[in-house]
Parts: sequence; structure tokens; C-alpha cells
Amino acid sequence: MSEPARILVIDDDENVRKILEMTLKANGYTVDTARDGKEAIEKSNRNFYNLALVDIRLPDMEGTALLTAMRETTPRMVKIVVTGYPSLDNAIEAVNKNADGYIVKPFKTEQLLSMIEERLRKQREARRYSEQKVAEYIETRAREQESKDKQ
Repeated sequence: MSEPARILVIDDDENVRKILEMTLKANGYTVDTARDGKEAIEKSNRNFYNLALVDIRLPDMEGTALLTAMRETTPRMVKIVVTGYPSLDNAIEAVNKNADGYIVKPFKTEQLLSMIEERLRKQREARRYSEQKVAEYIETRAREQESKDKQ
């Protein structure tokens, strides 16, 4: 059985963090939380997370700025923007900063869990594909080297 996905919940509202943490843990995920962008960046520099739920409005930075900072620290992390202040502008900015999803508060738990699982499934598929390509490359290079050694 595979290790549970690691999720970082970033939200300045303690109640939201606690509810999401309990819900995600109850669904088999390993969960960590951060109350602001600085803490999220520090944690993502120290730990691996498969996915981050990023509030759009944080006390120290916009969630869209955090998307960029986190992308630089862990490029393969899935990032889903969670907002209680939806607008076309912040949705477009989130997409342009490589958000993998956008969900509006209040949301149905099933809707969020479905989005998370779908994004994690795609992440697993991408990882398998990458691992396959690396294995093919190594095999090809080994055959090339064997051919050179025989000459």
C-alpha cells in the first residue's frame, strides 16, 4: 500500500485550517498547516508535500504570490486556490501562476475531496510517466555504452 499523500493547508483562519485538517486526516491524508505565506514557504522548503490548499488572501501576501514562491521550491506540488473572495481577476491570475485548481468557499466537502483526488491521481500518473522515461533513457545510454565498449 502506498504512503498517504501529504497536504499543506495554508489559511489565516484558524477554524478553516482545523476543519480542513480534520476532514483531510479523516480521509487518509497526512496534513500540515500554515497560517501565512512565510510559514508556508518555510514548511515547503523543509518538507515534501504532494498538494497545497492555498487561501487567496493571507495576512502577509496574496495567495497568488505564494503560488509562485512555492512553485520555485517544489515544482511538482499540486496547488489548489481556495477563496472566499472569488473574482475573475484572481481566478485568471491563479491560472497564470500555475494553480492546478480553484475552489470557492463555502464549498461542499465532497467537491473539495473529489478535486484533491483527481489532481493527486494526475500527479501519480505524471510521476510514473517520468520514471518510465528516465528508465528508458538509462537503458538506451547503457546500450550505447555497451556498443562503444565492443568497438
